[in-house]
Amino acid sequence: MPIIVNLDVMMARRKMSLNELSEKVDLTLSNLSILKTGKAKAIRFSTLEAICKVLDCQPGDILEFREE
Repeated sequence: MPIIVNLDVMMARRKMSLNELSEKVDLTLSNLSILKTGKAKAIRFSTLEAICKVLDCQPGDILEFREE
């Protein structure tokens, strides 16, 4: 898949655990884990916005496009 999810990188930079992010964004651990591992097929803009607010980053810091 040419869209790479760098959520784990941003979480590491902010020294934030999956549990902490889950609580602050109000998402289940399982849904956040699916996104973090790159297995998600889609993401809502509202979810992306909440993650960016909590991690103090831009969507481009989390999502990356790479040619196959």
